[in-house]
Amino acid sequence: MVQSRFEAGLALLNQIDGEAGHNVIQSLQDICPDLAKFTIEYPFGDIYAREGLDLKSREIATVAALTALGHCAPQLKVHLNAALNVGCTEDEIKEVILQMSVYAGFPAALNGMFCFKDVLVARNASQNDQCT
Repeated sequence: MVQSRFEAGLALLNQIDGEAGHNVIQSLQDICPDLAKFTIEYPFGDIYAREGLDLKSREIATVAALTALGHCAPQLKVHLNAALNVGCTEDEIKEVILQMSVYAGFPAALNGMFCFKDVLVARNASQNDQCT
């Protein structure tokens, strides 16, 4: 059975972003459901589904780009979680963010590292909640 772009994208969204990705999609439903659909179809159904890079490499590139942009904290946090979900280690992510200090400047790297700190705190709190 051939999957549509939407079906393929939704499957990858689930694998990569999990609940965080669905929260983004759901938050668009009342204002622009088409943007939610396009977000599933193009980035996930077309680009992430391509051969040539594994998901870990794609998330490393995404974390680097969003860190370098410096004004995408909500999206960066989603992709920091995604990077961890697809096998990036905390040290690898820290190194990617640190590398961006060279090319995007210290403010961007600082903002990225603080986003990562927030993500780690939230993930740790979530894990602790599941254990109790």
